[in-house]
Amino acid sequence: MSGKLGSAALVADTLTTVYTVPASTMATLNITLVNRGEDPAKVRVAITDSPNPSDADWIEYNTTIPANGGVLERTALVAGAGENIIIHSDTGTVSVRVHGFEEAE
Repeated sequence: MSGKLGSAALVADTLTTVYTVPASTMATLNITLVNRGEDPAKVRVAITDSPNPSDADWIEYNTTIPANGGVLERTALVAGAGENIIIHSDTGTVSVRVHGFEEAE
């Protein structure tokens, strides 16, 4: 599969699994977050094989996205079979899209 792998409108203060790499697959992906709100948003991004990220799983932590269309993008990330892309925001005004491609391991 290629293109959109997952997307979500985040709920404030909630861990959201946006994408899980299928079994026997690896993914090369990009993560784009946009703040639709009128206030800055603090976001966290983890790549983990657990439903609850540990301290070592976070690749962004309390990073501020400016208000009114501010964007955070991480590109050329690689995740293995069973790994989850988990996002957290302190506001309910952040949208996230994970896009890229999957290939058999």
